[in-house]
Amino acid sequence: MKIIAAICGALIMSFVAALPAAAKKTVTFTDISGRSVEVQVPVDHLILGEGRFLPTLAILDRADPTRRVVGMMAEFQRLDPAGYAHYLKRFPHLADIPKIGFNGSETFSIEKAITVKPDVAIFGLNSGHGPSDRNRELLAQLDAAGIPVVVVDFRYDPLVNTPKSIELLGRLLGREKEAAEFLDFYGTQLNLVSGRLKDVTEKPRVFLEIWVGMRDQCCEAMGNSMMGRFIEKAGGVNAFGDKIPGARATVNLEHLMISQPDVYIGTAIGAAGRVDKESKRIVLGPATDRDMAQTSFRRAMTRTGFEDLKAVRAGRAHAIWHHFYNTPMNVAAVQAMAKWIHPDRFADVDPRKTLEIYFDRFQPFPADGVYWTSLEDK
Repeated sequence: MKIIAAICGALIMSFVAALPAAAKKTVTFTDISGRSVEVQVPVDHLILGEGRFLPTLAILDRADPTRRVVGMMAEFQRLDPAGYAHYLKRFPHLADIPKIGFNGSETFSIEKAITVKPDVAIFGLNSGHGPSDRNRELLAQLDAAGIPVVVVDFRYDPLVNTPKSIELLGRLLGREKEAAEFLDFYGTQLNLVSGRLKDVTEKPRVFLEIWVGMRDQCCEAMGNSMMGRFIEKAGGVNAFGDKIPGARATVNLEHLMISQPDVYIGTAIGAAGRVDKESKRIVLGPATDRDMAQTSFRRAMTRTGFEDLKAVRAGRAHAIWHHFYNTPMNVAAVQAMAKWIHPDRFADVDPRKTLEIYFDRFQPFPADGVYWTSLEDK
């Protein structure tokens, strides 16, 4: 019987090996930048213009989102070391993927990109940490090498372009079903926020300070793009949005004191194990515990003038993980902000539960760490 089973097994393996590879077809896409791109799908080999696109690939391929990646920028481990460590532990071969640049389009190596022979390159719209649609000469060089570039966006206009980008990536990878499942979850969670705010007339003014603790002076503020979009979706008004023409600008302390926004939100660029006791950076994200988050946030709020902010005195001061600005996880951040801005309307909404569902259904490991906190938390 063992001999017969072995023969049958060998025959089956021979039959499977003889099957033709999955048929490919040439498809013309319109990417997020409006460019028309011709690509053979499903894509087998790709390069990432930002390493932090890897968790987005996991939405479509939780078993191993690294399997198609033949090259990537190296900013993931530098800017989000705790998040990268989670991926490296789960997929040790991540360390062996060639790095085609570090942090910024000027570090991108066209030579390395061509050498790894990708079927397609995934770039970000107006990316600040890798090559983007603005790098026209680079796009032309890749095109001449036969490497199509598809532009996605989870950063510049995230709530509009996240669904479009996921759908686009699903078609590229032949993962339309997985993309549709995520988009159903994403749309449901965003609509929960929109539905409860449809008759709102009073919109609190929110000050969104980014990169808390990176510089001594006050303060780097977010405009109406990127995470600034979350404020509007969450039923607030960006306190300095109409005064900031681009993505961000510096607001001095005197101006902040005069403005006195109703709600303060600071973004955390500190990572677990990477911030000392003298730093004013807020620590949130993977591997962060509640005490670490609270201690770092309270320390950040001891900066000159912050204890005199009306929002701080009223217990309406909060902090959130900075990297929500560039990931489909942004839906949980919008819910957290909505709960802070309109606590009466979202008393029964649990953004942490939304985050946990996101990880359980669409990531290769469960949620770990604290991603937001408030001064009033005990």
